[in-house]
Amino acid sequence: MKIQYRPQGVCPIQLSFDLNGDVVTNVAFIGGCNGNLKAVSKLVDGMTVSQIEEKLLGNTCGSKPTSCADQLARAVRLAYEAQQKQNRPGAPA
Repeated sequence: MKIQYRPQGVCPIQLSFDLNGDVVTNVAFIGGCNGNLKAVSKLVDGMTVSQIEEKLLGNTCGSKPTSCADQLARAVRLAYEAQQKQNRPGAPA
C-alpha cells in the first residue's frame, strides 16, 4: 500500500513509502536535505516498522524536537496501525 504523509516541524513537505505488512520500501522525501534523505531512504528500505522506530524514533535536528528521520519513524508507525485497524474483522471498509 502506497502511503503519503505530511511531516511536521521539518523541511520536507511530504514523504511517501510503500507498506506491505510491516515492511517499508520505496521511501521518498520531497524537500529537505536531498543527499541525506536519499541515504536514509536507502538505509531503511526493507526494514520493518519496529526496526525503523528502534533506529530513528526520537532523533532530533539541531534545536528542533524532531527530525526527518523521526518523522519517518512516526509516519510508518501511524500507517501500520491504521492498516492493522482496517484489517481487523468487522472493521469498516
